[in-house]
Amino acid sequence: MVFVARSDSPATVGVERDPRPFGVLAELVADDAVTDVFVNPDGAVWCDRGGGARAVDGMRIPPDEARELAVRLISLGGRHVDEATPAMDVRLGPGVRVHAVLPPISPGGAAVSIRLQRAVPLDLRDLAERGFFSVISLDEIRGLVAARANLLITGAAGSGKTTLLGALLASAPPTERIVVIEDVGELQLLHPHVVALEARQPNLDGAGALGLDRLVREALRMRPDRLVVGEVREAEALDLLIALNSGLPGMCSLHANSAVEALRKLGTLPLLAGRNIDAAFVVPTVAGSIDIVVHAELERGGRRRVREIVGVTGDIDADGPSVTPLFRFEGGMLRATGEVPPRAAKFERGGVDPAVILRGAA
Repeated sequence: MVFVARSDSPATVGVERDPRPFGVLAELVADDAVTDVFVNPDGAVWCDRGGGARAVDGMRIPPDEARELAVRLISLGGRHVDEATPAMDVRLGPGVRVHAVLPPISPGGAAVSIRLQRAVPLDLRDLAERGFFSVISLDEIRGLVAARANLLITGAAGSGKTTLLGALLASAPPTERIVVIEDVGELQLLHPHVVALEARQPNLDGAGALGLDRLVREALRMRPDRLVVGEVREAEALDLLIALNSGLPGMCSLHANSAVEALRKLGTLPLLAGRNIDAAFVVPTVAGSIDIVVHAELERGGRRRVREIVGVTGDIDADGPSVTPLFRFEGGMLRATGEVPPRAAKFERGGVDPAVILRGAA
């Protein structure tokens, strides 16, 4: 069996990244407050320090230099970008992801997007201190992990899904074996027992690709105590749902506008697998596999926070899997509804009192 294993294990989490390959962007990349750097086709440079993207005054990269930067960074990640393959995504060391698009896909010039994880990942306490959870206590958030609930973390790009997912996993018992699967590695976990797998793109001859669906199946042979897919996008959703439905605890993230829409989307993605399945099989599998959906949003002012938390009942209604709202965002705060997670028996088997989890301060 062949798979691609990431080298950034927990032992390397927090290693200082090398900004030198980024040339004129080196100062921005070295700034630990910067989460994203963008080079637009017109040469303008933008960066996000946690309050939304802002243009960098006095910095503009000529078209030829922007293209050279894009090609060089992608090559450092072991891949190739040119007119024949004008879009590519790579990881450059721990916590650095680079995406580049060249003409003709980007007619105005090269577009480069650099995602930077913090040198030291945030844990749940850090997120709580930043107001990410509003009125929810850390014990309630940790209770979700302790109960081995299957968690779906949703939100738009930049809403904090990956950060939240990493913080939740860091609170898992140190004896648990966590297998993490990502298209391009971003998760940094402060946990002693992690195996991280990363998908592989096809080579120039179109061979050698290893997708997330294959890696999910490989992960099941590694005896994980918890299975994690960093971003569910396509047909790998089917293999993930089947694994979760078999009793293996897991977590995943998904782009969506709300918790309910995320469940609908998760019920659609498996159909891309092209196997002999339909919604009559997939939707009940989603309802039976996911326990809790946590939806995060990036507010206009740049603040990231949890917007809603719902429990999945296991039933099906006209819109898909039925949910019980556990927390709603009202009056500028995330407020408890007073409901208990629907699958109380599962939490009790995990040694966690369901009346305590997400009890909140209504």
